[in-house]
Amino acid sequence: MTYESTVPGELGDPAVRAVEVPEPGAVTVVVPTFNESANIRELLRRITESVPARLPCEVVFVDDSTDDTPEVIRDAARDCPYPVTVLHRDVPTGGLGGAVVEGMRAATSEWIVVMDGDLQHPPSLVPELVAAGERTPAGLVVASRYIKGGSRAGLAGGYRIAVSRGATWLTKALFPRRLRGISDPMSGFFAIRRSAVTADVLKPLGYKILLETAVRARPRQVTEVPFVFQDRFAGESKSSAKEGMRFLRHLAGLRTASPVARMVVFGLIGATGFLPNLTALWALTSAGMHYLPAEIVANQFGVAWNFLLIEHLCFRDRRRYRHWWDRAGRFALLANADLVLRIPLIALLVGRAGLDALTATALALVTTFVLRFVSTEALVYLPRKGGRAGHTAAGEGRRARSRRTGRTS
Repeated sequence: MTYESTVPGELGDPAVRAVEVPEPGAVTVVVPTFNESANIRELLRRITESVPARLPCEVVFVDDSTDDTPEVIRDAARDCPYPVTVLHRDVPTGGLGGAVVEGMRAATSEWIVVMDGDLQHPPSLVPELVAAGERTPAGLVVASRYIKGGSRAGLAGGYRIAVSRGATWLTKALFPRRLRGISDPMSGFFAIRRSAVTADVLKPLGYKILLETAVRARPRQVTEVPFVFQDRFAGESKSSAKEGMRFLRHLAGLRTASPVARMVVFGLIGATGFLPNLTALWALTSAGMHYLPAEIVANQFGVAWNFLLIEHLCFRDRRRYRHWWDRAGRFALLANADLVLRIPLIALLVGRAGLDALTATALALVTTFVLRFVSTEALVYLPRKGGRAGHTAAGEGRRARSRRTGRTS
């Protein structure tokens, strides 16, 4: 089966060529939107022009807007030959990435194409993404700005270009195996087989959903298609310093997803906790306090420091399982219960081995590390059976689907 599709050449100079799309070629185009009403009509017009009429297609908008975007979508959908679904979320859990996950859950086609609603991702490339996946066959097809034929021309200013390239380098350095074959992990334009991803395994935070999908879903085969990043059609970019911080937190969560990685990060955080602990111990013993009660007091400084870092860098995606005060109380109890083992060990090292208090304390902290990690994960951050975790997930799902505002065909 051969379709005619418009694919981008140089910016503003589209070329028409034949694209083979073997059966099955059904596609769901998922578009997350936040106050993009000025772009909707043009987006649907270009999708209509680009996707061949014989290619089964549906468009799913997942909308977090505070303006009239849902109404504009419904009105513009009357002129679209494909079914158009609008899913408005009252609570935008997970940001843009969370919206994409909801769109994946609503998709009914074999292929899901994810693209932005601002027309920086050219709709003319949708058939080519599907075709590339069918030819390979790949589970994930990435539209890349960084392979031959691609361009980041639509990135405004040297600052955004530098941030994009820096983020790309950082993610590929952190995930060299899982991102092998993906030159543009920051791309928000890609196609994935519905059978290659389970939406429930995704835990997005912010707008870099491709990274989340590639790392957690782990599609077996990946291919790329070049694309020219276009200028925004209307409206303003949603990128901000706040989104940048969310991206860094997301990276930390992904990197600590495996037990081994969490243990390593937990150990590194514990190592940084030596500084407030030992500094306080030095100050207290220098003031004349006996080293044993001084260690009890100094330990609280290390506990507070470690808890704050572990919350944000090691177990961020598990914080919803318990209230913060419950987590803090349990963490403090475990850390101080650690003294039951550590203080006798310190006393033994000082009294019998003749070590000074600082050296003995450092050795004791290292000795009890594994026990502290296992108990912290099991008693502070693992979900309770039938508890708040299940209710939270169910509640989020209900809120996300609470305002399905229409399906038009």
